[in-house]
Amino acid sequence: MKASSKLDLYRKLPSVDELVHSQELVNLISQAGQAPVTDSARSVLARLREEITTGHLDTNGIDIALSGIASAVERELRQSLSYSLRTVINATGVILHTNLGRAPLPASAFEHIKEIASNYSNLEFEIDKGARGRRDIHVDRLFRKLLSEELAGAGTHDVSTIAVNNNAAAVLLALNTLAEGGEVIVSRGELVEIGGSFRIPEVMTKSNAILREVGTTNRTRLKDYESAITDKTRLLLRVHRSNFQITGFTEQPRVEELVALARKRNISLLEDLGSGALFDLRSVGVNEEPGVLESLRAGVDVVTYSGDKLLGGPQAGILSGHSDLIARMRANSLFRALRVDKLTYAALDATLLAYVKHDHDAIPVLRMMRLSKDEIGKRAKAVAGKTRRPGLSVSIMDGESVIGGGAAPSAALPTTLLTVTSKTLSADELAARLRASAPPIIARVEDAQVLLDLRTVFPEQDETVAVALQQI
Repeated sequence: MKASSKLDLYRKLPSVDELVHSQELVNLISQAGQAPVTDSARSVLARLREEITTGHLDTNGIDIALSGIASAVERELRQSLSYSLRTVINATGVILHTNLGRAPLPASAFEHIKEIASNYSNLEFEIDKGARGRRDIHVDRLFRKLLSEELAGAGTHDVSTIAVNNNAAAVLLALNTLAEGGEVIVSRGELVEIGGSFRIPEVMTKSNAILREVGTTNRTRLKDYESAITDKTRLLLRVHRSNFQITGFTEQPRVEELVALARKRNISLLEDLGSGALFDLRSVGVNEEPGVLESLRAGVDVVTYSGDKLLGGPQAGILSGHSDLIARMRANSLFRALRVDKLTYAALDATLLAYVKHDHDAIPVLRMMRLSKDEIGKRAKAVAGKTRRPGLSVSIMDGESVIGGGAAPSAALPTTLLTVTSKTLSADELAARLRASAPPIIARVEDAQVLLDLRTVFPEQDETVAVALQQI
């Protein structure tokens, strides 16, 4: 397009002031106020100028664009005044989908959050004594019930638990408290990178502990740890490889061997489990993911894990272990900097109470893992049966769901998938149409087809999925 032609198109655009004071926007200003409408008008005009500059808007298109400019401003305003954080339907089959918020909370958790958030609470107040209290007692009480009773008679020390804002913070707090200025021995095969490019060596550096690597990427033996211990050693660190696997010629000491070595040399053993299962995963066919109780029962001094992974609660970093070591972490000034708020405590309280009651189906993550392929298949067939649109094919096939969220990387749960193809739209275009639904439906694209796994879709959302497919 010639420069003179573009100049003519620019001249056709109204000024921001002209647009805002146009008759079409008078009602909009009375409803939302002049400042938000002006911002929206400015954004719409900027987009039109950009389209002229890039040649996407020509002489034929400018009149159409101008005829709908008031509607464009209204859409822009509506979007600018809406929430950024939105509900989506997770049809990927990834139970702990990090990008989609990981674990959905139990219904009792958000009911308790609403109750606590809308009122004053005893967050740091002892009602019986009428005096100031500690906020961390609210989760320690239930963790003691869950862990100490299970560990009774196992020869372990009294176990306490505290919570910080995520598992990286939990590892940071533990390393800083137990090993500041000293050496921490860890296998090279466990120097992992977790989500968001956070690496264990970098967390260790921030904690002011000194990393001492032993072994090789695939093989680390007990004698490697033992020969590396000096008078500067403060801690042995074992990191669960929760988001990848090393196969083939591999070797690493059993946790019981590291416990024995730590006891022999009078140093502590810290284990970063990451996913933090309080539920026996073997009951759903997941056999390689260690649980919190297993580690503590084996004699690990402190275990760190996430609240929003296999625990099925809110984002938090949990530290469970010997009461004297946890007390030292509680006294560390970092604990206050990393502490969680009353809403997290409320959600943890409700989630843990479901464990105490053995009401595992109340926790969405556990309920999803326990669903059978047949149960999912019946729902998938019902959704497919409601979708009869020319040019759109919806069928059923066997598939696999995954745990996700950096937990049990090799575990797969058998499932039934809905497969969607179109004669006129590509798989990527179909997936985009689903994401444009209200609420957005997030699916997988594999082998030129859209796959929907209802394992991670709440049953009450099945009808929404069916309607979206019908209207695609």
